[in-house]
Amino acid sequence: FLFFDKVLSGNRNLSCATCHHPLAGTGDQLSLSVGEGGVGLGIDRSLGTGNSAVKERVPRNAPALFHLGAREYTRMFHDGRLERRGKREILFPPDIPIPPGLDSLLAAQAMLPVTSAAEMAGQRGENPVANAVAAKKFAGPGGVWDLLARRLQASHEYVELFHRAYPDRIRSAADITFVDAANAIGTYQSVTFRTDNSPFDRYLRGEHAALEEAALRGMELFYGRANCASCHSGKFQTDHDFHAIAIPPLGPGKKDGFRDHDDFGRERVTKKKSDRYRFRTPSLRNVTETGPWGHNGAFSSLEAMIRHHADPLGSLAHYHPSQAILPSRPDLDAIDGIVLGDRRTREDLAKANVLPPLPLSDVEVGDLLTFLASLTDPRSRQLQSEIPDHVPSGLPVSDYIHIPESQTRYREPPGSDFTHAPPLPHGGPRPPQSATEAYDEFVRILPYDARARNAESLAKGRQIVDLIAPFLHLALEK
Repeated sequence: FLFFDKVLSGNRNLSCATCHHPLAGTGDQLSLSVGEGGVGLGIDRSLGTGNSAVKERVPRNAPALFHLGAREYTRMFHDGRLERRGKREILFPPDIPIPPGLDSLLAAQAMLPVTSAAEMAGQRGENPVANAVAAKKFAGPGGVWDLLARRLQASHEYVELFHRAYPDRIRSAADITFVDAANAIGTYQSVTFRTDNSPFDRYLRGEHAALEEAALRGMELFYGRANCASCHSGKFQTDHDFHAIAIPPLGPGKKDGFRDHDDFGRERVTKKKSDRYRFRTPSLRNVTETGPWGHNGAFSSLEAMIRHHADPLGSLAHYHPSQAILPSRPDLDAIDGIVLGDRRTREDLAKANVLPPLPLSDVEVGDLLTFLASLTDPRSRQLQSEIPDHVPSGLPVSDYIHIPESQTRYREPPGSDFTHAPPLPHGGPRPPQSATEAYDEFVRILPYDARARNAESLAKGRQIVDLIAPFLHLALEK
């Protein structure tokens, strides 16, 4: 329940699932999340209206949650600012105290979004949690975590659930702390978002027919000439390290560099200039479901992301923010492209880049896309059953709103000196290759509330498509 309950946000208007939804690949399908003040879910999420509207975009893309509970994950976030050393020691960002009793790194991660005004807390004056964030009072009586714990203590259902989960420690409402909530959320994510039955997994287990010819060619490229595995290594296709690959800057940034709108990445943690523009290598598990791609979601097409890796400097030079998925508002749009429009910043990004150019034919790009698709477990598209029909707070679980036309189109920031980007080459993403893929795509583009309301029917529909798909394929061949 906690993952979906808006009671953990300052204004009680968004939950963890708002930006990490099971029906959106555990992200939100936006380049940059729309946090506090937004309305709706995923690509249907608007910037809100009036005094309660969004004040700023969240500066980085919402990372996927798949497999984050695995032991080899010892750092969290795009810059690795949350870290586990050894079995128990957890390093928090320096301005936030480390609370005792955290069970895991995932639990520690769950402590932090509620301390962000843009993400979950809200703005000073809107609610007591937001006021505590503005005062940087996170721990102790009247701190962010204490105020949120009191909300849980006031719910009879939550008190009973916590007692059942931790019977030796929680005997009354007063025993509940936000650390308990974070531990529960971390455990939920670790268990729920584990997937290990992709075609690639089945191939590794000896089911060699699980990969089609194009995927096999893509795998040979991935682990061979393209050298993707030099960074995307191991069973989760990540080295857990940080690399600068000239991802075009986008959004409000982290108060670094040009006009305080750049994002220096790993340097913000290590304070080493050699780490500037380095960001964590993401896992490629379920990668077809976790776009947009890049630490700031700069690319809404997986093909465009592959082509950026093949020619990062050319991609940087021709990038335009229209490739991102962002609800539009003139004041925010103007900020989104400020850093990209600065010639010196683009030069610095190019100098920091570590990727050599890699000539790839269109066929090879297609083969890589097919191989990456083989890393997706079908279960990652079938998480409807995880969405509860209610939460103990009584707040609504489902959100849907039609975004006004004024917020759906990216507007070029005035005064920027970058040129309009050419259209994406070769028609964009690969079309569905089977009835099953076509059905999954149909489900994916449904509004979130429609998918949640009709989860059982959609699941039955998928079973029917799976049954008739071979016969459709034979009919088409004939």
